[in-house]
Amino acid sequence: MRTDPLTRVQRPVGQHAQNPSPRPLRQVLKLVAVVVAVVVVSASGVAAYAAFELGSTFSAHAVDLEGQGSAPPDVGAIAGGVNLFLAGTDVCEASFAPLFGGRCKGQDAVGERNDVNLLVHISASPRRVTVISIPRDLVIPTPSCRRPDGSTAPATAASMLNSTYGYGGLSCVVKTVSHLTGLTIPYAARITWGGVIQLTDVIGGVTVCVANGIDDPYTHLHLSPGDHTISGMTALQFLRTRHGVGDGGDLGRISNQQQYLSRLARKLMSQGTLSNPAVLLQLATAAVQNITPSKSLTDPLTLVQIALAVKSVPFDQIVFVQYPTMDDPADPNRVVPNEPAAQALWVALAANKRLVLTGGASQGNGVIVEKPKASPGPSSSVSSSGSPHPSPSRSTSSSGVKLPSSIAGQTAAEQTCSNGNG
Repeated sequence: MRTDPLTRVQRPVGQHAQNPSPRPLRQVLKLVAVVVAVVVVSASGVAAYAAFELGSTFSAHAVDLEGQGSAPPDVGAIAGGVNLFLAGTDVCEASFAPLFGGRCKGQDAVGERNDVNLLVHISASPRRVTVISIPRDLVIPTPSCRRPDGSTAPATAASMLNSTYGYGGLSCVVKTVSHLTGLTIPYAARITWGGVIQLTDVIGGVTVCVANGIDDPYTHLHLSPGDHTISGMTALQFLRTRHGVGDGGDLGRISNQQQYLSRLARKLMSQGTLSNPAVLLQLATAAVQNITPSKSLTDPLTLVQIALAVKSVPFDQIVFVQYPTMDDPADPNRVVPNEPAAQALWVALAANKRLVLTGGASQGNGVIVEKPKASPGPSSSVSSSGSPHPSPSRSTSSSGVKLPSSIAGQTAAEQTCSNGNG
């Protein structure tokens, strides 16, 4: 039985015996189905192409998610809504460690943390995509978790979210986020710093906007005001920079990451990128080599279903929000959940209506919103005041569900720029 991704009650998933190997005819029919589906979603077929060409490699190191379950695959867009989690981790891979400076030297090189935590909700019809960034410095309870080696990690009363991967692996991070949100999360993946470098190289970089120059001696990122096409190590520095934008905190970094993700979404969904077979193959290969998926994501048809579900979502229906937080009374450098605002977000997602952002683009002043253009032209003006400008998709809109002003974010249709410290 399928579980509604917005169901608030978690139910244990039964364990079943391993299914027997499929018959040869079933294998052939499944392959034909995948080929047909790939053709259907060729306009947005990165995931499908990767699954068809490299599915067996993708499955090699897959992770079993404790207590989350998954839907049986079928040809066609995935039925109903679905939640997917992506963890970005800071492991010091040998081939990239020399690039990371002090983070990968001495005691700092030990361990692996989930520094980027993205919960992606794809709604049922009409299709909408909401990407929720959960701060790494969020202090919350951690449930007991089954570690990759089969042992059990005991529950904690209060831990930083970014310690969870080292505590119990990807499955433990997903279980913790599921307990925090009350949502079922059947699909997940983990990408490392090195994976970010390779993937951004393959797609030819992402063009980001810098309103005020960025000068960060910690990540060694130095960007002048204006537009910059970044890839490789520079893209990773941009995603990691904290001291270079806003108030120097993690919340400002999150909004800077959301600017990158918004522009990446627009690039990947543009016909020029996704209609190039050579780029698709390179991207699929890089994804398989650098992403560790949950076992629920390794079936080719599942990847095709997700691609079908999101391929036609309008940019103004792709919303990036920050999980709402408040300062931790016990530590000003940490945050705790703003539970009333978070509850309003879950209710809005359950209603499956257009989300209306009424707050700023950033909790940490990491980005500012471009002023609307007076007339079409090759360049756009950027506010130099350091404060966001409301756009028609925010508090001035009358339709949809208005989110509390304490929830910061932007849509993929909006243009934001890094509010740098330079």
